[in-house]
Amino acid sequence: MDKKIKQDFIKKWRKYFKKAELPFIFFYSNDEKYRDMLLPPNLETQRMCMISQLNSVRRGKSLAFTKGSVLCQGGLRYAGFISGFRPNFKYFLSCGIQGKMEGERYKKTPEIVEQIVKELPQLPAEGKYLVFRPWESIEEGEEPQVVIFYEPPDVVSALLGLVGFRSVNPNSVIAPFSSGCGSIIAHPLAESKKENPKAVLGMFDITVRPVVEENILSFSVPLIKFLEMAEDMDESFLITRSWKKVRHRLK
Repeated sequence: MDKKIKQDFIKKWRKYFKKAELPFIFFYSNDEKYRDMLLPPNLETQRMCMISQLNSVRRGKSLAFTKGSVLCQGGLRYAGFISGFRPNFKYFLSCGIQGKMEGERYKKTPEIVEQIVKELPQLPAEGKYLVFRPWESIEEGEEPQVVIFYEPPDVVSALLGLVGFRSVNPNSVIAPFSSGCGSIIAHPLAESKKENPKAVLGMFDITVRPVVEENILSFSVPLIKFLEMAEDMDESFLITRSWKKVRHRLK
């Protein structure tokens, strides 16, 4: 990414959002230099929740994931490292199997789950490594595929406004049923392949809510849409008195 784009966005962000959290990004790569950014899987719990690990990216650390470092089946699928679902997934997501499996009860019946999974995005990983970087740490030659914000409602409202600023479509943001990792990886990545990509509002997954602050949601934007948002900031509602009233209470 061009260094000027990175620095210009930071300047605008601070101008309109004070000290609100900057976004982070992800991209795929086959470059072995990212091997040093891998974390070992948590063998004690036999899983590695990507969402909990990404909190360190929000604090400034760059991380990479690969097929061998993610032990959560959902994370592997939504990152594109595997396809398909675990055995009895339709029961896992719904009512469970008495005496064998506790269901998460996100859907009323296994039959509903069977229909829903047909619509879930499934894109193969575009490289050996899935790399996450804080916005400030993006290096020359690294091209983000998706830009991810973790923000409170006031900031989310502004991001939603920016996404729709130059669009005639009133539905420029989607909030699909999804796991936490699906909402920031698979769904926005699928949107990035479309002619008119939408942003994805997420982190509604009850399973991962305990590792995300109570007033935070994710807002994930394909790069092409993000660049439009950044370009439009200085002529949008952000320069009005209405936004200044909201900006005043940002922490």
